[in-house]
Parts: sequence; structure tokens; C-alpha cells
Amino acid sequence: MSSLDEFDLKILQALQRDATLTADALAEQVNLSRNACWRRVKRLEETGYLRGRVALVDPAKVGLGLLVIILIRTSQHDREWLAAFRSAIQSMPQITAAFRMSGDLDYVLHARVADVKAYDELYQRLIDKVPLTDVSASFVMEEIKETAELPLDLARVRRQARLERQQ
Repeated sequence: MSSLDEFDLKILQALQRDATLTADALAEQVNLSRNACWRRVKRLEETGYLRGRVALVDPAKVGLGLLVIILIRTSQHDREWLAAFRSAIQSMPQITAAFRMSGDLDYVLHARVADVKAYDELYQRLIDKVPLTDVSASFVMEEIKETAELPLDLARVRRQARLERQQ
């Protein structure tokens, strides 16, 4: 699939908001027949536009109400260290996101824990597994916005501009 058309974008947008939509409900929302819609969903999955469908769990209700932003600097950048770091991060389910950064910071991690004591235990396990130069953590006081929904309106605008250039 070289580019997304309007129907594809509508399908992706609808599924981002509610991945539990039935094929019939999704088809109705995007103005396609059930079979045509289902074929498009399958194609979006096969081509990697849809990587999966998940349920969003309320962290506080399952005892993981503290979001920690962990900032890491390291003086080591060789392949062996990076492999050990990746392995350590992958082995810790509390770490829900990890990013290698440009600029002054080397890595930014997001972790979900019950409280500060649980964060300290995570920190101790992390530094036992891999040497780090500097680790700083900030505890999120208020989650103002957190979403997994991508702004597909921007893709729609780019698509329209591309079509206009072709005319």
C-alpha cells in the first residue's frame, strides 16, 4: 500500500478511538460496505499501518498510579553496553516507554509504578544491570494529556496537497 486514501484514514481514525468496533459498525462509520471495510482493515494490518489493537487500562485502578519520567546519561555508547541496556529495559515491565535521544540526554524512560518506594526498587534493579553515568527522575503530579491517538488530520492534509500537485 503506497499511500493511504480517505477511507483508510477514516478507518485508522475510528479504530484509534475504539478498537472494539464491530466490522458492521466500522463500515457504517466510514461509509463502506462491510466486506470492503474488512478487506481494508486486513490490508492495513498486513502492511503494518495497524500494529495491534489494545485495551487502555486505567493505571490508578490497577495500583500503578505513579508515572515516572526517567532521564539518563551514559558515558558508554558501544554495542555491548547498548545490548545490555536494551535487555535490562525489556526485562522490566514497569518501563512502558524508552527513547534514545539526541542532545544532552541519552535516554528518556517512562515507568508506571505504585509509589516512590516501587520506583526506588526499579531504579536499584536498573543500575544493577547496566552502568549509568547520571539518572534523574521526575514524578508526574498531574497527567494533563496522554493519548495513543495519532493526529491523522495531518496525514489527510499532506495527502490532499500531494493530490493537488499531481493535477
